Amino acid sequence: MTATAHQLLAANLHHVFGERDPDRRRAAAKAAYAEDVRFTDPEETVVGVDALLAKAARLLQDAPGFVFAEAGPAYAAGERAALAWTFGPEGGEPVARGLDVLTVVDGRITEVLTLIAEG
Repeated sequence: MTATAHQLLAANLHHVFGERDPDRRRAAAKAAYAEDVRFTDPEETVVGVDALLAKAARLLQDAPGFVFAEAGPAYAAGERAALAWTFGPEGGEPVARGLDVLTVVDGRITEVLTLIAEG
């Protein structure tokens, strides 16, 4: 069964970037992303599932107790999907807000563009 854009948005945010268990994170990534997925945020661009997993692991390691939360509805049209999110201590004020824009081809994420809110 091919994943929908909405399912892939949730997998990207919660099951990969929000998952602290490395085995569960890797399994989710293998199911959601193309092998040559391209991830871009204001810091860098990385290519490939392993590089993306390393990025997610560093982010979570540097922010113990922080969680991602959806900050509005998911949007999808054609090969593109988008979801706003927050990141911060569980139950506390977020320290970051952003928007993930995915490109989805044949039920797999081929590109993630993460935009970070200023201020």
